[in-house]
Amino acid sequence: MNQAEVNALIDLLDDPDLDIFNNIKDRLMSYGEEVIPELESAWEASFNNLVQNRIEDIIHNIQFTNIRTKLEAWAGKVDPSLMEGAILIAKYQYPDLDEERIINKIEVIKRDIWLELNPNLTALEKVRVMNHIIFEIHGFSGNTVNFHAPQNSYLNNVLESKKGNPLSLSILYSVIAQSLGLPVYGVNLPEHFILAYKDEFEDLELEDHPYGVLFYINTFSKGTVFGKREIDTFLRQINMQPLDMFYEPCSNIDIVRRMLRNLIAAYEKLGYPEKVQDLEQLIIALGTTE
Repeated sequence: MNQAEVNALIDLLDDPDLDIFNNIKDRLMSYGEEVIPELESAWEASFNNLVQNRIEDIIHNIQFTNIRTKLEAWAGKVDPSLMEGAILIAKYQYPDLDEERIINKIEVIKRDIWLELNPNLTALEKVRVMNHIIFEIHGFSGNTVNFHAPQNSYLNNVLESKKGNPLSLSILYSVIAQSLGLPVYGVNLPEHFILAYKDEFEDLELEDHPYGVLFYINTFSKGTVFGKREIDTFLRQINMQPLDMFYEPCSNIDIVRRMLRNLIAAYEKLGYPEKVQDLEQLIIALGTTE
């Protein structure tokens, strides 16, 4: 980083000419994240509201560009990690969040479950163990008071508050389950996100288990287990056609896309159009729906 140039550019941030400022902004942004500490120091040293607002705008744009680029790269992977995708979305709101803290908290829950599992347990018994550890021992639950709050969609907040929406709780649950070798995947059911426990031994569509799914899990009701018939009933209640996509596991990209749409709806309710625009750009970064 050219320190002399950065200092000179920061000194010019109070220029009233908008064209000049935009050139300064572009040049500072070209340095990427390495220039942020210098900008933060300049913000702290300044008593000029215009300069402070401009510095905040530049820092946000650098961080947002970084997240968008990483999310696009994530979506381009052959098998993108769900936890990585969820952390990237959390970093949109919390750029300085501690990833290790998130990973360590999840590892504690995973270890507690692993200690109770054994190869002789049935699929249903394994889920009961997971439900006991996650919802009873660690106290996670659905946020019924502030259901639409954006905080429910950020993994770091969910781990701290132990409250989330159906999607965020399902992400946490499936990330832990898959890390333990359990075939638990997200299902894009309209108006409510659920999980599917796939057949562990043969991926066949049997009469008793269509779509290769043994049963479904509702994390918002502390891991209640149910079958296809309940989904049929739910879809009739909301006047939706029973499409295959409402019964079978979806991709991790679809899950993150839905998370972004949930956040867009939340910020629209709260009146944050700038955040809505940002999140719409992140959806575009994920690519087109398959």
